[in-house]
Amino acid sequence: MTRETAFILLSEKIQTPNLIKHCLAVEAGMKEVAKYFGEDEEFWGLTGLLHDLDYEDTKNDFSQHGIKTAEILQDRVPEFVLYAIKAHASKVPPQSKLDYVLYAIDPLTGLIVASTLMHPDKKLQSITVEFILRRFEERRFAAGANREQIKECEKIGIPLEQFIELTLAGMQKISTDLGL
Repeated sequence: MTRETAFILLSEKIQTPNLIKHCLAVEAGMKEVAKYFGEDEEFWGLTGLLHDLDYEDTKNDFSQHGIKTAEILQDRVPEFVLYAIKAHASKVPPQSKLDYVLYAIDPLTGLIVASTLMHPDKKLQSITVEFILRRFEERRFAAGANREQIKECEKIGIPLEQFIELTLAGMQKISTDLGL
């Protein structure tokens, strides 16, 4: 599946603009982390772009989240992509670097967006890793961004600070698309 085809599919399945932006943010972060590990940036990006493909279909039955996406994408993407998507939704345990990165980056992008929106100029370009780390320590801030899940990045040998730095760098590259 090409990135263009994946984006068309995402646009057909997701109607909420902020959810599409979230998928773009995850894609951008995944590509940066893939580059760090010397992995395939396109497959990692594709995994991030499509990870919430079924979100609007499963929001009333979250037990199906990730599973429906795997069904939709079956025969279109490699099995390791499907596994990572199911792992991000806690349907299977993370095993590979791809699995852990998607699992951890999903809430991290939300924390970065929330941090940006509380910054005086509301621009991703103005945000620093230190600013995000301070927000990370404020448990009430962006409470939905599961800090323990974000810290899972450390299980594959990438320190939290560096993980934030890579994810932020990826998101900053597409700040216009994110409206930030």
